[in-house]
Amino acid sequence: MANFTTLDGQASPLGSTYDGRGVNFAIFSAHATKIELCLFDASGSEEVERYELSQNDNNIWHIYLEGAKPDLVYGYRVYGPYNPSLGQRFNPNKLLIDPYGKKLVGKLIWNKAIFGYDVDSPEQDLSFSKLDSAPYVPKSVVIDEAYDWGDEKRPDYKFENTIIYETQLRGYTKLQPSVPDAKRGTFAGMTHSSVINYLKWLGITAVEFLPIHAFFGNRHKKGYITDNYWGYESFSFFAPEQSYLSGNDISEIKDMVKEMHNHGLEVILDVVYNHTGEGNHLGPTLCYRGIDNSSYYILNADNPRYYYDTTGCGASFNVQNPACLRLVMDSLRYWVNQFHIDGFRFDLAPTLSRRNNNFTQQSGFLYAVEQDPLLKNVKMIAEPWDVGNGGYQVGAFLPGWAEWNDKYRDNIRRFWKGDKGQIAETASRLSGSSDIFNHNNRNIWSSINFITAHDGFNLCDLVSYNQKHNQSNGENNRDGTDSNWSWNSGIEGGTDNPLVEENRMMRSRGMLATLLMSFGTPMLVAGDEFLRTQMGNNNPYCQDNALTWVNWEGITKKHKKFASFIRDLIRLRKKLKIFNRLKFFSGKNIDNSGYKDIAWYTSTGKEFTNSDWHNQELKSLSYCVYTGNKFVLMIFNTHHQEQDWVLPLLPANMQWKLVLDSSAGKFVSQELDSGKKVKIPAWSVIGIEVKK
Repeated sequence: MANFTTLDGQASPLGSTYDGRGVNFAIFSAHATKIELCLFDASGSEEVERYELSQNDNNIWHIYLEGAKPDLVYGYRVYGPYNPSLGQRFNPNKLLIDPYGKKLVGKLIWNKAIFGYDVDSPEQDLSFSKLDSAPYVPKSVVIDEAYDWGDEKRPDYKFENTIIYETQLRGYTKLQPSVPDAKRGTFAGMTHSSVINYLKWLGITAVEFLPIHAFFGNRHKKGYITDNYWGYESFSFFAPEQSYLSGNDISEIKDMVKEMHNHGLEVILDVVYNHTGEGNHLGPTLCYRGIDNSSYYILNADNPRYYYDTTGCGASFNVQNPACLRLVMDSLRYWVNQFHIDGFRFDLAPTLSRRNNNFTQQSGFLYAVEQDPLLKNVKMIAEPWDVGNGGYQVGAFLPGWAEWNDKYRDNIRRFWKGDKGQIAETASRLSGSSDIFNHNNRNIWSSINFITAHDGFNLCDLVSYNQKHNQSNGENNRDGTDSNWSWNSGIEGGTDNPLVEENRMMRSRGMLATLLMSFGTPMLVAGDEFLRTQMGNNNPYCQDNALTWVNWEGITKKHKKFASFIRDLIRLRKKLKIFNRLKFFSGKNIDNSGYKDIAWYTSTGKEFTNSDWHNQELKSLSYCVYTGNKFVLMIFNTHHQEQDWVLPLLPANMQWKLVLDSSAGKFVSQELDSGKKVKIPAWSVIGIEVKK
């Protein structure tokens, strides 16, 4: 490789930028004393040239290589003091990836050289490692961002019309028989017509992927049993996970998004900006720690050798630092601008929303998002808790944000488990959780309603296991939550008992009918629609195998029938046109009609009284929504026996029409007289409507 002509370059944009003549390199470090740009051969195995970045403008170091082109492989060596007791961890023996690098080459090899300290020293991280990490770490790659989006048609669903489908990208197509072997488990696999057509058939509007940013993948080493499957250990917020590419071109991601958009499907990314894969003080030095440890991470104020951590993963990413905040915002804008991503779900979002280490709506991150003209047009979803002080913040995010609602998850699980005393809270969860979100002019879609997620039991296991069965994770079944609110219907695990099977099926249909007939934004988990099992494992974060991969060929006639029922539920939700409202219910008369926008009825056909709401034995309720041109009645019965139910009175010459019976697993049309008694099956959701 010939030496390049070097110029000063520019401090902006950060990262490596090809302009047709050469490449500009820019990197932030507030405390480094020297930075070197190291160039490698195409494989990343041999360093071939090194250049010192002599220019430093306001802590941005930069250089321009005239004649450099895309596919150039590079990394950085950053010099400065090494004094962990003061939070200083510079070590030029460690090759570092570019925090703004758009692509990576090479895999992380777990070797003692990737640590900034001598792992064999009794002083641990206070020691200094002279081993060169370059042979063992991925390198950054210069890219050309040009792409022809052609006839792309972005769906642009409003939040109130959104139905989210959460999945892990690799596991969704790894066993998909219609997808060519070389494309299974990749972005290209998700583009296959069999996958797209199925998603369209199901009727969801948005696919939410677990993290696709580059993360620690296979890491068979002491202290870790198997693989990092979910991807919640990002070490780059710009580069995609290499193993998700079927080839060597990140345009594969754009192809996937374009294809999904053209078929009416939005793409939401689960992003993990709250911590990185470098972990705590004993973790490796791969990027941020070696570039400027005290800028990128929040240090322990009393002992800066250690970190302040609200994530449970070793160290909180320091979004309170302007340079770190800029990186997060630049990353978000990059994925929207370059990949046309439609939204983001923020893992442990309170960590990003802290000021002086306390959660506040006045945080720099929330303010930055609020004023950003690009991000204001995409969906922003918070996981509204972390493990720090004051970390549980469900309902506390700003208008325009949606939030995972774990109170919905737990209450609806307990309701369908048959627990006592759930009725009053169930009413709130069904109607959008106004007790949590109805403030500051927030909309009813702010609540992301879910019964299952990647974390915890999936639907099949929720009705099949009383306890978690995580032995295969290698942690003696200590990992994963014990608060599952599940019921195995009488037998733990798989069974051929027809009574148990029928009960499981009834409750499974009832729970997803509840989810899709609730106000707020519903989120389903891939595979729940055909009762995929994880054999009782409620924390399969490390199971990159058939336990977590979607088993498409294992779908039986029974499973297909269940999936068809869920598809029809989604269609009914859209058809009823009551769930796309923006504002919360008032429970008061509207339009001078004498009818409330929502009313709650008992089996007697009368509205709930205070004593009814406090009846600990009650296991059924119904809501009646009036929109001005029609009534919709939904009855939720978690009794183990059928119930006599008096239908509320309607105006003269009007009749109720049955549109949903979850106990039958099908949709029927039958007229019912108002004020008359009907039989409501056990463990069922019954939907009835009438148009004026």
